[in-house]
Parts: sequence; C-alpha cells; structure tokens
Amino acid sequence: MVLNYIWIAFFVIAFIVAMGKLLFTGDMNIFTELINATFDSSKSAFEISLGLTGILSLWLGIMKIGENSGMINALSNWLSPVFCKLFPDIPKGHPAMGSIFMNLSANMLGLDNAATPMGLKAMKELQELNPKKDTASNPMIMFLVINTSGLILIPVSIMMYRSQMGAAQPTDIFIPTLLTTAFSTIVGVTTVSISQRINLLNKPILMLIGGISIFFAAIIWLFTQVGRDEMGVYSTLVANVLLFSIILTFILWGVRKRINVYDSFIEGAKEGFTTAIRIIPYLVAFLVGIAVFRASGAMDIIVNGIGYLVGLCGVDTTFVGALPTALMKSLSGSGANGLMIDTMQTYGADSLVGRMSCVARGASDTTFYILAVYFGSVGISKTRNAVTCGLIADFSGIIAAIIISYLFFT
Repeated sequence: MVLNYIWIAFFVIAFIVAMGKLLFTGDMNIFTELINATFDSSKSAFEISLGLTGILSLWLGIMKIGENSGMINALSNWLSPVFCKLFPDIPKGHPAMGSIFMNLSANMLGLDNAATPMGLKAMKELQELNPKKDTASNPMIMFLVINTSGLILIPVSIMMYRSQMGAAQPTDIFIPTLLTTAFSTIVGVTTVSISQRINLLNKPILMLIGGISIFFAAIIWLFTQVGRDEMGVYSTLVANVLLFSIILTFILWGVRKRINVYDSFIEGAKEGFTTAIRIIPYLVAFLVGIAVFRASGAMDIIVNGIGYLVGLCGVDTTFVGALPTALMKSLSGSGANGLMIDTMQTYGADSLVGRMSCVARGASDTTFYILAVYFGSVGISKTRNAVTCGLIADFSGIIAAIIISYLFFT
C-alpha cells in the first residue's frame, strides 16, 4: 500500500510542479519533457530487464547446481546460528539461508550483477515460506532492508568515477564510505529488529559484529598500506577472482556429489527468462514515476528548500550541493551516478561537495528499485513497513555521509 501512495505522489507532485512552471515561468516545453521522460524510462526498464535475462539465467543456473548438490543446504547449516537470530521465522537449515548469504556477500563485494539473481532466488524461497502470498513476511522485510542499506566493502565503481574525473586521490573516499554504509546497515537492521521484536543482544549476533569489526579494521589497515593507483586494480582483481571462484566451487561441488551439473544448470537457467519477464511491469511503473518526478524539477525544489531552511538556522550549507545525489540514490542508481559525476564536474572531484556526493552515493542502495524488483518478482503487493524501514536506513546514511565527510575532508 505504501508503494501505491508513493507512486501516485510522484505523478501528482510532478504535475503540480510542471503546471507551476507553465503558469509562472511560461515554460512551454515542460510537459514535452515529462512525456519524453516517460518514454525514455519505459524503454530503459525494458532494456534493464532484457540485460538481466542472461545474468539471471547464469546465476540461477549456478544456484540450481548448488541446490541439487546440497551446497546451499550446507551453507544454510553453517549460517544457522546467526541467521536464525536475524530471521527467526525461517526454519533452521532452509535453503533460503544460503541464498541470502550469497546475495549479501555479492553486495558487500560490489558485485551487483551477481547479487540481483541471488537476491531474486532468495525472495522466491522466502515466498515459499510465506503464509500470505500478497503480503511481505518478516524475513522478506529484514532481507530487503539489509539490501537497501547497501553494505559494501569496496566501492570500486565510485573510485573509478573519481579517477575518471581527475581526483588526485580517487580512493580517499574509501574509509568514509565504509563507515557510512556500515552505519546505515546497523540502523536499518536495528529498525527492523525493533518493529519485529527481534533481540539482537545475543552471543551469535555479538560475535558476528565483533568479527565484522575486525574484518573492517583489517580492510582499513590494508588500505593504508596500498597506494592509490594500486587500490582500484587490486580491489577489482580480488572481486573478480572471488566471483569466478564461487562459480568454480559450485561446479566442482556438484561434480563431487556426482550430479549432472550441466542439466542442473539448464534447469535453473530456464527460471532466469521467466523471472526477467515477470519484473518488467514493476520496473516500468517505478522508473516512469521517478523519471517524471525528476524531469518536473520537483527534486530541485526539495534540495533548494532544504538549503534555504538550513541557511536560516545559521548552519553551513556547503553540503546542499551533494544532496541531489544523496536523495536520488534511493530512487535511481544510474540517476545518482549521473548527479554524482555532475557534482564533481561542477565543484571539483577533490572539493568537499564532490567527495561528499561520492560518500553519499555509497551510503546505501537504490531502495525503490530493489523493492519494486524483489517484491515484484514474487507478486508481493502489501509491503507493510519495508519502505519505511528502508527509508530510515537511507536517511541515516545521508546524515552519516554529511557528518563523516565534514570530519574527514575539512
């Protein structure tokens, strides 16, 4: 129901803003721009789905090998002590645990192309446990909020954009981004846990937090030992080696268990096509809504309004230049990338605003895209508090990005 209201709001606000521009500024092209935005975004939605078809087929095929060989079940058993605390409604040893782990691991490494198919696989398995097929279950909400909070260890793509824009040290946003995305994830998980009455103060969770903290400390230490030129190369190399190692491990595990690896792959790959087709209407709906909202100028009005109010309070308004990227990232990943690049072009890649926009871009993921694709893939229409919890994580990420950027870059 929340998505329904948000989607309607996109169009209503866009129309009001467009009419205002027409009446007060005489902009005769505003509605032409809105219609062009609907056409372009509809085309983009189909192209995204089409592009996902092959990737979905590949990774769902690999996941089917893991399922038939028992590897997913082994992962589920290994993760049960921790995941059973975060997802108490999932039976111990259920395959969904393994799929969730694979999805979160891919996200943390910045492997978006691998993360989406694994996430869709996890949603399908969670839907099998869901007693109300049109309503989001507790595990679905926790899973999606962790996804939307965007926990990522190495923001390779952001560092690549900074390098292309001429940043003196493209990797200088690494630690701030790591801290920001960790904060948004903690807030997201805590928010869902409170709403679902999940107790996080237990031994497995505390051990996990301790392990993650040690791992983060090791990553930060390695970062200080590697030069800026080598960082992007090594990050990309490690991610790609791990990705290919996952594929090879699944195949060799299947061989070890003496299953027909090829037939298992084909069986899973067939699901990729049907899944890609199923998400097209949901993608079209939200990408069109986001496009008209942005094309109308509503986003600019919100950003300028925030800047004006902050200025009245006597607070430094330098951060306002990074707000378009921060706000857009919840709506569109490509849109946020475009605004991030535009911010670096306008203010400079090494300016406070340029760096802050990069940190804000890495703070969390594209909330509405993830909700539309993941829920749409299993026919969920009643999202309960998933949107609210996701946006709370997003908002906390924006605040953290601003504060941490001021601490690191001023």
